[in-house]
Amino acid sequence: MDELKQRIYSRIQSDLSDIESALHENLNPYLDLVSKTAKHILFSGGKRLRPLLMVLCARICGYQQNAVKTSTIFEYLHAATLLHDDLVDDAVVRRGTPVAHSVYGNSTAVLVGDFLLARALSIAAETGRPEVIKVIAGITEDMSQGEIHQLMRKGATDLSETEYLEIISRKTAVLIQGACRVGALLAGAPEDVAASLSEYGLNLGLAFQMADDLLDYTADASVLGKELGADLREGKLTLPVIHTLSKAPGDDAVRMEKIIKNNDFSNQDFETLIDMMNKYGGIRYTTNMASEKIKTAKAALSVFQPSETKLLLTDIADYALNRKF
Repeated sequence: MDELKQRIYSRIQSDLSDIESALHENLNPYLDLVSKTAKHILFSGGKRLRPLLMVLCARICGYQQNAVKTSTIFEYLHAATLLHDDLVDDAVVRRGTPVAHSVYGNSTAVLVGDFLLARALSIAAETGRPEVIKVIAGITEDMSQGEIHQLMRKGATDLSETEYLEIISRKTAVLIQGACRVGALLAGAPEDVAASLSEYGLNLGLAFQMADDLLDYTADASVLGKELGADLREGKLTLPVIHTLSKAPGDDAVRMEKIIKNNDFSNQDFETLIDMMNKYGGIRYTTNMASEKIKTAKAALSVFQPSETKLLLTDIADYALNRKF
């Protein structure tokens, strides 16, 4: 994986540098507090996956102009959701640093999140393409509904796999899907090509979130940048837990539910849950499902001829599945 990571980064350094510059240049807040709060979340170590995918998808469709400014839409949208999600979830740490609302206050975090959403829509409007604006508006609606759905089912031990997939599709996958589709739209690609890149982005996004959910039970906290078990303490049941609960027999299922419902569970309790997930296949099941989504994502790229950009999109899909943080 280190070799794959280095292979990817050696080819995207220029794009990432351009994206980083554009995020600074196009933020344009009018108040210093807005700037400080936005930069707290924007420049705290994000991978820039979403804007990068938009740039690459525009490129593979033959777009010759600079797509970087438009790509910032997707990082601003992502940052806005993080500001709001951290507040809703009572989170303490994000990417190894204190969350924005603990530094600048709840009201400021909410309002700066709103500003970033508006900034994203303003940049979309500057493209002069109604179809791009429609995609961005749809993403914003979906992400809001995904968060509300998750909030409604917070701590529910009967959360189904179908509900989980709907939540992560709206909260995570549609943003990655939208980035890929907008890249195609900017290039004026035919609908079948735009649909193929949408399929790539949707499945990549689903796999990315599943892999992220696995990290809560498999990663080192110091590398992950947040407390292990944070999702569960926030009442978020993810696929490894959902599948394990569906397979565990009565006594073990009851034991798991007791731990899950106590958001102050001990480290020993957490280890017990991990043992259960390994015993009843929750981790393996999630890994296999994420792997299938990546296969589907890569298959969607078959409409394109071999190229450096296609290879890069394939490598990014493989890395999203196997990353360690």
